[in-house]
Amino acid sequence: MQLKAEPEMAGKIVRCPGCNTKLSIPALAPSSLPSPSGLPSPSGLPSPSGVTPPVSSSSAPAENDAFGAEYEHGSSAPDQVPATGTAERGERGGWEEIDPTNPNSFLSFGIGFVLFLTWVGILYPFKAPESVPHAEYTTMQFVASLFFKHMLVSFMNTLFFTWSMSILYLKMQKLNHQRKALLLDVLPWELGAEINRDNVGQFIDHVYKLPHRLRDSMMVNRIRKALELFEVKQNVGDVTNMLSSQSDIDSMRIGGSYSLLKAFLWAIPILGFIGTVIGLSHAIGGMNFGNMTDLKQVTATLGAVTGGLGTAFDATLLGLVLAMTLNFPLNGMMKAEDDCLNDIDAFCNEVLLPRLNDGGSIAGGDTAGVMDTLVKAVANAQKDFLVDLNALSKQIKEQADNLDKRAAAHQQRVDAEFAMTLNRMREDMTNAVKDSVKTTTDYTRALASGIQSLNTLLTELGGKQIMIHQVKKKGWFSSK
Repeated sequence: MQLKAEPEMAGKIVRCPGCNTKLSIPALAPSSLPSPSGLPSPSGLPSPSGVTPPVSSSSAPAENDAFGAEYEHGSSAPDQVPATGTAERGERGGWEEIDPTNPNSFLSFGIGFVLFLTWVGILYPFKAPESVPHAEYTTMQFVASLFFKHMLVSFMNTLFFTWSMSILYLKMQKLNHQRKALLLDVLPWELGAEINRDNVGQFIDHVYKLPHRLRDSMMVNRIRKALELFEVKQNVGDVTNMLSSQSDIDSMRIGGSYSLLKAFLWAIPILGFIGTVIGLSHAIGGMNFGNMTDLKQVTATLGAVTGGLGTAFDATLLGLVLAMTLNFPLNGMMKAEDDCLNDIDAFCNEVLLPRLNDGGSIAGGDTAGVMDTLVKAVANAQKDFLVDLNALSKQIKEQADNLDKRAAAHQQRVDAEFAMTLNRMREDMTNAVKDSVKTTTDYTRALASGIQSLNTLLTELGGKQIMIHQVKKKGWFSSK
């Protein structure tokens, strides 16, 4: 099994993550300094002078003096990987993945319950007698009093706390497992500087040969899925999208594993407040001054009430202390798991993806593959353009049809309004003419009647004589 090691770890004694055996990392050879850039170009071009690919340490005994030796435990030479993959694609099928972050609920509860019983057993001998005043308690007696005064609330808080700590412990074990898997040389340089359609099967076979104890990790599973997808699709873009989606899935899985712990972190102080409320109700209920005439009895009653109040606030004190104690390791574990996930993402982005070559680079010499990729890209682009053009034409046709319908409806409305207005004007004009004719007729009739009356009068006057007599005047100026 090949392992990775940083140059500053050369010469140190470490434990193999696969078999837990102590081993010495070989000394760093002067001629095998790691590359400043960390990786050669994905096209497989030779590195610049003086720059060599990064080396890997092995889980070899101390007598291996070359840094980057690749001997297995107990063997004299490494197993040679065949030129072609030994496992057929249909024979792989992956392996059953174990949840990398959620511990077993029954196991965590069992560990927490044992810790709870242990803690109660430790505190029980320090339970103070009732005759000892509270002010004279020792430290352990004071701690024991916090647990035994409000037995139900304190026991529930303690059980929740120990259960939470057992979950964090099991999550720490899983995190250490993930950290150990990061030391694996999952993509050995001996199989090729780049991963292409010709040697991707060898890399997949190498992943399947990793130790069963370490290959079931987020990093190994993600790389296996990426390599198998690249073997089928031969497209780096699809692999990139898959790695991004898998990173989101792992992140949400890690976030969901803290649901129970967050519930405990919320419930512990709430239970402390509930215990305080219960203690306050008991203390206030014990106040009875109705039958007390002696000052000493009143003082004793007030002392009992204040003592009950102190006991009530002890439940809140215990809940707050346990919640604060739980909060720090919980947030520390969240940060550690996020850092581990970020390291896996960085490895996939900085090591795996740059070494994938799907034939899209001319520097690799695969001109036919480049042309095929280009033709496929142009064909896909043309297909998308035609689909979009057809959709656009359909939308334009629908808009034109709608415009014609609206124009026809508008024309019909204009015609209807014009006909209605014309009919109204004709009716108004007809009524006006009728009124004028009626008025003229009435006037003519009146005129004819007047003329006829005048003719009758003239006829009557024509048959009569009118006599005019001159009257003589009398007075100063008369002729007589």
